Amino acid sequence: MYRSLLLFCFALSACTPFDNMPIRAEGEAIRTSSGVVQGQTHSRVADVVAWSDIPFAQPPIGDLRWRAPRTLIAPEQIISPKGNTACVQKASSYGGVEGEGIVGSEDCLYLDIKAPADFKGKNYPVMLWIHGGGNTTGLKDYYDYSKLAVSKNVVVVSTNYRLGALGWFTHPAIQGQQSGLDKTSNFGTLDMIEALKWIKGNINSFGGDPDNVTIFGESAGGHNVYALLASPLSDGLFHKAISQSGYTSSHSVADAINKDSSNSLIERGSWQIVQRMLDASDSRADIRRHLKNIDAQEFVGLYYKEDGIDSMPLTTRDGIAIPKIGLLAALGEEKYAKNVPVMAGVTKDEVSLWHGLHRYFMESEYRFTKLIPPIVTIKEPELFALWVRTRSHAWKLRGVDIPFQAMESAGYGRLYAYRFDWDHQKSSLFADFPNILGAAHGTDIAFVTGDYKYGPITSYIYPEGSARDEMEATIMGAWSNFALSAIPDLGPTVSWDKFTSSAPTYVHLDKDDLLRSDTEAHSMESLLDSLSEHPVPTDLEKCLIVWESLVNVGDPDLEAVQAWNNGFCSSFDLAQEQRNIQNRLIAEYGSIGVND
Repeated sequence: MYRSLLLFCFALSACTPFDNMPIRAEGEAIRTSSGVVQGQTHSRVADVVAWSDIPFAQPPIGDLRWRAPRTLIAPEQIISPKGNTACVQKASSYGGVEGEGIVGSEDCLYLDIKAPADFKGKNYPVMLWIHGGGNTTGLKDYYDYSKLAVSKNVVVVSTNYRLGALGWFTHPAIQGQQSGLDKTSNFGTLDMIEALKWIKGNINSFGGDPDNVTIFGESAGGHNVYALLASPLSDGLFHKAISQSGYTSSHSVADAINKDSSNSLIERGSWQIVQRMLDASDSRADIRRHLKNIDAQEFVGLYYKEDGIDSMPLTTRDGIAIPKIGLLAALGEEKYAKNVPVMAGVTKDEVSLWHGLHRYFMESEYRFTKLIPPIVTIKEPELFALWVRTRSHAWKLRGVDIPFQAMESAGYGRLYAYRFDWDHQKSSLFADFPNILGAAHGTDIAFVTGDYKYGPITSYIYPEGSARDEMEATIMGAWSNFALSAIPDLGPTVSWDKFTSSAPTYVHLDKDDLLRSDTEAHSMESLLDSLSEHPVPTDLEKCLIVWESLVNVGDPDLEAVQAWNNGFCSSFDLAQEQRNIQNRLIAEYGSIGVND
C-alpha cells in the first residue's frame, strides 16, 4: 500500500542537500591505521574540528564484492576529502544523494569524525551514528553532529556501510563458493563492525575514549543497532546503544533466496533477480562470474524494475553475523547478550509520514495554479487519527517493548524506553502540519543534531521558539548524558526509570511542561482488540490496520493476523487488498502519493 512512497518516507527528514562540509585546515595532521588525515574547521559550528572521508576498510570492489570487509593498513597514505562517498543506491535529493537513476560507488567504506576543538589529550565519550534509509539509501554526510560534539563534549563518528543488495545478498553462487566470514549474507552489518574496530584502534588520537563507545541510529539505523546487539561478532566493540524508531525484522536464508517465489511476501529475493539477469540453464559458476562482474549500478537497478523495493530481504539469519534463530530471538539469548545499557524509543506519530502523503487518506487540490504546491487535507480525520495512533503504538510495542522484554530475559538490566511526543509545529495554507505529520518518523533526529531541516517545510515543522529550544536541550542532554554515564538524565523534575517487563515504564519526550514518565498499558493483543468494536473503520480497514501492525517492524506474525477477533479477517486476502487499493488509486490519480 505504501511502496512508491517508501524511499520518500524514510528520507523526508533529509529533504535538502546537506551543507556540513568543513572549510579550512585546523591543527596538525593525525596518523591513523588507514592514513594521515587533516582536521578542518566547520562552516556552521565554531569550536569543532572535522575529519572527513577516512577509509576504514579496503574498498569492497572486484572479487571483494560480497565478501566481509578487509582491514585496511595504510598508515602512510594521505587522506583527502572526497566530496561524495555514497554507496550504490537510487538517487534522491531527499536523502542527500543527488543525480538521476542509480548512483554511488562500491568504494564507499568511509567515516567522518567531529570533535571539540580542544580534543588533544582528551578522553571524551564516543558516539557512532548509523544512518537510516531502509538499508537501501542514505550516507554518512547528511546529518551534521557538530553542535552535539562541541556543546556536549563528545566525539561523534558517522559511518557509511554497503546498502541494498550489495550490503545484504544471499545466493548459492556466492556463499556456496566462499568460506569463513565471507559466507555471511550481512555484508553491511560487517561493515559497521569493521568501523567499530577502526574506532577502537584509532579514536584516542581524536580525543575519544575507545572504552566508552555508544552506537546510535534511527529507523534502519535503529534496526542496525539491534543487529549489532544481537551479533556474536560485535562483542566488546561498544558499551552503550540507542535505537531510535528501530525494528527487529530478519529473514531466513531460504527466504532471502526465495527460490520459486515460495514466500509470497517477498518479491525481490536473489532468485528472482538472477532470473532477470541470466538464463535458467546457466551453471552456478556462470552465475557467480556474472554476479561478480556486473556493473554495480546496473545490478542495483534490477531491484527497481517494478514499483517499490520494500519486499526485498535484507538482514538475514545467516548463522554468522546474525544468529539463525533470528534477530529478536537472539536479543533474548543470554549467550549473545552484550549486557550494555540500552535506550530505545519511537515517535508518537511514526506512520503519519506514510499516511500524510497517501491518497487513500489525503485529498490534494490545486486551488490556484499548479506552479505552487497543492492544498492537502485529510479525507476522514477520525479514520486517519485511528490508523496513525494504532500503527504508531504498535511500532512502540514491536520496536521497543517486545525487544526489551527479550533483552531483560537475556540479562540486560539497564533498559530505558521513551516516546518522542514533540509536535509543536505551525500550520500552513497548504497543510495542517501538526495534525497531518505531528511527531512523525524522523522528526526527532534534528533535536539530537541541533541542525533543523525538513526540506521546504522546515520552518513549519521546527518553528523557532521556546518549545524547540526546550526539546533540543532535553534530547541533547539525555543522549550525551547516556553516552557519558549510561544514565539518560533529564534533570531533577522527571525521573527516567528503567524498563522492566513487570513495570514497562517510559518517558514522554516533549517540551518542558509536557515532559513526564508513564507506564505502558497495552500489549499487542489488547491494542488490536480495541479495534474490534470501533465504529469508524470498515471491516476491511480494521483488518488492514491489524495486518500492517503485525507484519511490519518485526517478523510477520501471520498467525496472529488470522487469529485476530476469532478469525474475523480470514475472508480477506489482505496482501491482495493492499495491491487493489494501490491499483485503484493509480488508475484514478496516476499515483498513490500526493507528492508524486
